[in-house]
Amino acid sequence: MFLRSEHTYLRALEPTDLDFLYTLENDTSTWHVGNTLTPYSKFVLEQYLENAALDIYTVKQLRLVICNQAKEPIGAIDLFDFDPLHHRAGIGIVVSAQYRGKGHASEALNLLLGYCQHTLQLHQVYCSITASNHSSIKLFENAGFEEIGIRRDWLRKSDGTWDNVVEMQRVFPV
Repeated sequence: MFLRSEHTYLRALEPTDLDFLYTLENDTSTWHVGNTLTPYSKFVLEQYLENAALDIYTVKQLRLVICNQAKEPIGAIDLFDFDPLHHRAGIGIVVSAQYRGKGHASEALNLLLGYCQHTLQLHQVYCSITASNHSSIKLFENAGFEEIGIRRDWLRKSDGTWDNVVEMQRVFPV
């Protein structure tokens, strides 16, 4: 399989991922970074899974499941705002809390970057990260992303305060 590393691999969504997605999408601790305000129902997620096989050129997004060596789903990595004209896309990643800090996010990101560069032939990828999420900023810096700007008071946190968002970008060599 092309999207495989030593401890991690990426795969397409399967109908059997419903319960995993339900847990992942309804984790309120990550809602503020995904602009989520309400829980997802299993019905909505079932509909999403039915359309997940549509081509990235049609729906302009792609979600892949991050799995560990035991073939357990442990997270998701997304391409969104896919723009085939300008050869760019946004990247988002989430790993279940119990699997964080074990290198899976780094491996998944590097796998996706290879796919973006060599298969989709993108020129660049970008991401938006809350300024307080130091581990995510470091993850993307280690993968060759550079900070290109800061959006001030961009996301409202649950306690009513505001968080800045760091914009990062990686341009692939020609």
